[in-house]
Amino acid sequence: QVQLVESGGELVQPGGSLRLSCKTSGFIFPTYTMGWFRQAPGGEREGISCITAVGDVTYYGDSVKTRFTISRDIPNSTLYLQVNSLKPEDTAVYHCAARWSHHCSSNGVQYDFWGQGTQVTVSS
Repeated sequence: QVQLVESGGELVQPGGSLRLSCKTSGFIFPTYTMGWFRQAPGGEREGISCITAVGDVTYYGDSVKTRFTISRDIPNSTLYLQVNSLKPEDTAVYHCAARWSHHCSSNGVQYDFWGQGTQVTVSS
């Protein structure tokens, strides 16, 4: 059974940092391209970052490229997103997703497995 379980989201003040985790099981983690997406209240799903099966990293959006860092722990089948210098507009539910491909995509429809998400709220 495939599972992706996000954690690490919480209420944080502007300027703060968080480390989001995505623990996976049920598929061969290092053979999948992994992505982070977010969806703000009333907004559309947005691709944030992606790491391919071979370790190439792609960011979507200049605003997150300098503040967010995607990484993975292959032995523990876990994906991470370090988010720094948080802004109120970063408030969203953050999801991880897995794609059976060697290429990144910002289109969520092209991902095979999804987690339930973790809430990040940036507010003073």
